[in-house]
Amino acid sequence: MEKKILASWQRCKSIGLSKDIVFPVIKVTPQQFKVICSQNKMLISTFKTCITELKAHLTGAFLFLLTDAQGILLDIYYNKDIEQHVKQSQIKPSMSFAVESCGTNAVSMAMDTGESIYILPEQHYCSLFKCWHCFCTPILMNNKIIGYLDISTINTQMKKEFVAITKILPSYLIDKYKKQLNQYIIDMSSVELTKRQMEILTLITRGLSAKEIAIALKIKECTVDYHKKVLFEKLNVNSSTEAAAMAARLKLIP
Repeated sequence: MEKKILASWQRCKSIGLSKDIVFPVIKVTPQQFKVICSQNKMLISTFKTCITELKAHLTGAFLFLLTDAQGILLDIYYNKDIEQHVKQSQIKPSMSFAVESCGTNAVSMAMDTGESIYILPEQHYCSLFKCWHCFCTPILMNNKIIGYLDISTINTQMKKEFVAITKILPSYLIDKYKKQLNQYIIDMSSVELTKRQMEILTLITRGLSAKEIAIALKIKECTVDYHKKVLFEKLNVNSSTEAAAMAARLKLIP
């Protein structure tokens, strides 16, 4: 692991990243973040549920982070005892944990290796995170990484509880997510789409815009927009990207 961390530090130096940055370099726009959250809403919901169930049993002060597969922070929970440390570290939703954004950290290392990672305070490249003991693990679904779960603390006296949480929470979150997803698929399997909606959904999965769909089907663009709105409501999605993903998940398109 030391070699991998040193390699990551070297990468930070090669791109000219300062150790003294006062906030992460990369942050998505509010509009981009809204789309990302929409695409990951079930994962975020599962994370919130798990933390709600867990926090009543915590005795120490911990920071819990959920990112998407690209390292964008989706959600965050922490005890009031460490609120000041969280603010000083500039940890906020929509920031990126990629190495180009805030140097070597547990999330960036998990992204690079595809493995669970434990990072000591002094192993962080940037001073922003020098107070944190961090554990990060990929969240896997069907051998595909859909996000990362980071559990951090500043209190070394909480080591036993910290280790216990890192062993229990990741598998519990994944199990709960699978159950929620399976139930959602069962609920959605009864959805009935009209012939026209199926035609439009098929073209959406091929990446066509509303204008291109209108030309292909020889109908008005406003008619396409109407069918898309109804289609999104039936599939419980908010965008064409989500609709295409849901169509693949439910195997609606041959």
